[in-house]
Amino acid sequence: MSWQSYDLDRKAQKLVLNALKREPKTLNQSYKMRMTCSYGLERFWGEHLRLQKKEPEKSIYWQETWDSLVEIMKKAQVEIPNDPVNVDSPTAIETMSKKLWDLDLDTQRISLAVLTQLCDCIVWWTQRYKGRHSDIDEEER
Repeated sequence: MSWQSYDLDRKAQKLVLNALKREPKTLNQSYKMRMTCSYGLERFWGEHLRLQKKEPEKSIYWQETWDSLVEIMKKAQVEIPNDPVNVDSPTAIETMSKKLWDLDLDTQRISLAVLTQLCDCIVWWTQRYKGRHSDIDEEER
């Protein structure tokens, strides 16, 4: 079997550049994403809902990152749920959360490992581009 990088670094760079174009201060979410990996797939997925109404640019960044994970895992023939969900739909949230909780342990572990690596790449690219935008305040992390 040959090595497959799944373009994590390239996808991370694209995510960071998209966030930078939308709203430079959104890049501070990169560090939060990396920290949230340790809490599991459900919490990472749900963070975009928390931000959906008050901070939509941040919510989009989280959702795009989740979408990238789903795409990466699909290439590896691992299906991760990704139902479209709105914060105003508790039933849809519950259904999607249950799908994530019901993933077998191996799928959860592999997906979390890939998500963690993707977020490490995101943090790396954030650090490269963040310095060029002095309006991004370190205290907003």
